[in-house]
Amino acid sequence: MKNLRNLPIFACLFLSVLIPLSAAAVPPPSPAGGNYLVLDGVDDHAVLDFETFGLLMPKDTDEFTFEAWIYPTTPLNKDIHAMVLSQQVMMYIVTHDHREFAGLVVPKGHLLLVCSAHLARDVGHVIVRNPPIKFFPNQWNHIAFQGGKGQKTTVIVNDFARPTREEKGTILAHDADKITEFGGHPQDFTLGGWDAKVPFHKGHSWGHFAGYIDEVRISKVVRYNTAKRGFTPRTKFKNDAKTVALWHFDEPRGTRAFSDTSGNAYHLMGKNGAEIDGTLAVEAEGKLATIWGRLKR
Repeated sequence: MKNLRNLPIFACLFLSVLIPLSAAAVPPPSPAGGNYLVLDGVDDHAVLDFETFGLLMPKDTDEFTFEAWIYPTTPLNKDIHAMVLSQQVMMYIVTHDHREFAGLVVPKGHLLLVCSAHLARDVGHVIVRNPPIKFFPNQWNHIAFQGGKGQKTTVIVNDFARPTREEKGTILAHDADKITEFGGHPQDFTLGGWDAKVPFHKGHSWGHFAGYIDEVRISKVVRYNTAKRGFTPRTKFKNDAKTVALWHFDEPRGTRAFSDTSGNAYHLMGKNGAEIDGTLAVEAEGKLATIWGRLKR
């Protein structure tokens, strides 16, 4: 009888150990329902081979938006620029104390999203880097980078937008041979980095993103009216006439080829172990609003 009386105590102790372990092992649910791309931050990434696909944005494009949901996990080395997305634009993250932004006062524990664009002007080409925006790791964040002819480029994290200080009147450059001069990275379109770290000046390297990426959409239009409030997406990204590529990453777990649902057949390939994971697919309606409510608290 004494042993029976102790069963509830043993059960509570067992659960107190099991639940935290299970929570740590279970990946977070997708912000849009379904699965997502998982990257380990070492060398895995997803790629569109340049020799096959060329530049993603068409030559006649005069507006653009690159966007995704990201969930960074592993802490970064403060000399590493962890690449989220790269080709004609770059979207990457650095630590709060990264020495390149030493003049900024950023609270410990934050990350910084930095975006750059390879732009064409009447007087030649120029690299424009927007001021960084701080955000938290270990949670889902919607990020976007948009701009176009007659407009300033703008970086977006959740419901916060920051335009560049550069003048208006720039569009994305389309000279393929100039891409490698843009920070020294390969011409391929990639998510998460490349086969290896790429040094670009003393003490700094382009590195790999560690965490989860979901709902990546590339568009030949400025998607967001940043003058209004509450413009964070509340549903899965939609395909329309202005969509160049759209990856939902809803393939079964373990898949290492990722379908472009835009109809333009920009199908990504996972390299070095990049693959799909996540929870069982559920309808996204109402889910993004719930997650966004958590982010604002």
